[in-house]
Amino acid sequence: MSTTNSASRLGLTTSQAAAHLGVSLSTVRRWSDLGHLRGYRTPGGQRRFSVEQLDDFVRGLDGGGGTAAGPQGRDAR
Repeated sequence: MSTTNSASRLGLTTSQAAAHLGVSLSTVRRWSDLGHLRGYRTPGGQRRFSVEQLDDFVRGLDGGGGTAAGPQGRDAR
């Protein structure tokens, strides 16, 4: 429907990104604020993420490398 087309054109909302990643909304916000998840902001200030960006982030976590290291990727020493 038009909502799906609109979401694919504009990107996923924070809630949709959270569902896609299987994490909470606050986790997506935190990862975005820390720069782990790259997206963009609409003129109204809402975060948007492409499915490709989210999938790249997950691949970076699974591979243990890349620039998309999440909190577990930090050296705690």
